[in-house]
Parts: sequence; structure tokens; C-alpha cells
Amino acid sequence: MKIKVESFENLVNALESLPSVGKKSAQRMAYHMVMEDHFGALKIAHAIEKAIQSVRRCERCGAMSEDELCPVCSDLARDHTKLCIVEHAKDILQIEAGGDYDGTYFVVESAEHLDGSRLTERIEEGVEEVIFAFTPSIATDAMILFIEEKLAGYDLVFTKIAQGVPTGVSLENIDMLSLSRALQERVKV
Repeated sequence: MKIKVESFENLVNALESLPSVGKKSAQRMAYHMVMEDHFGALKIAHAIEKAIQSVRRCERCGAMSEDELCPVCSDLARDHTKLCIVEHAKDILQIEAGGDYDGTYFVVESAEHLDGSRLTERIEEGVEEVIFAFTPSIATDAMILFIEEKLAGYDLVFTKIAQGVPTGVSLENIDMLSLSRALQERVKV
């Protein structure tokens, strides 16, 4: 006889729908929440509910924000002559965690969803350099060309983040595209 606790299975299925969460991980998390830490589970549920109600896209750049403008767009101390174009709002969090970039951002999830007028408005606010921070692929290379063509009438410097061999990874574990680009974009020592 197969034992089935429907509400538990519904929780497991909901957790399993999250990126990078498999069946076993979902079961462990669900068990922990239901059987071991009710308070923690309710805290998670409340945090999810609050985030869904509060977090939205920044009107200016598309980043995650709780206000009309995100903290980066509303920070006058940022260098507004640099505009880093990313694929996803979550990419901004990763770049900001490094603490090395002081410019602004613009989120472009795909060429089909590109709001050209909003992007050109940003460029006309004094942007001098457009930095592409995309995951390397043929599709993102095409996206870069598409955006460069859209902005061809402006006096801009176009750059993209460096690509190649990550620190601490042996060459045998690097895909051919990354290795090829690392050799093409090598720097003088």
C-alpha cells in the first residue's frame, strides 16, 4: 500500500518547481518545515508573501526594487555615464556583491522584450559607455549586435565583460567556447 499525504506532496511539488531543486531536496525541505520547524516554515511563507507583494521592477532600469526607482537609479553618487546592460535583474545583485562597479544598469531579458525607447532615453541622459554583462553564447552575441545597431546614432563606447578561464578551474574542465575566447582575448603580462 502506497502512503500518500496529499498536503505534504503538494508542498514537495511546489518546492520542486523551484530552479535547481530536485525531488529529494524538495522532500527534505518539506519534511523539515512540516515536522521539525513550524516557526521557520511560517517565517519563510511570510517572507515569500511579503516579497511578492513588495518587490517590483524599477521603472528606469528594470532591476528589483521596492520603490518606483531602485537604490542604484536613485543614487546620485553613481557614475551615470556608464550603463551596464544585463539579461536578468538578478545579475545586478551579483555584480553589486563584487563592489567594483559604480555605474548604472539596464535589464534586457530578450531582443523581443527590448524597450528601445526606454533604452534610448537612458542613453540620452549622458551615457558614454555601454557595458554588456551577458552570459556568453551565440544568442547573447546576436543581442549585443542588435543593441549596438539600435544605438548606432549615439557617440558611445561599447564594451563587454571579460570572458575566459575562471580562477581555480583546470583547463580540462572548461568548455571549448570559453577556452577559445580566453585565448582570443588574452592580455599582456
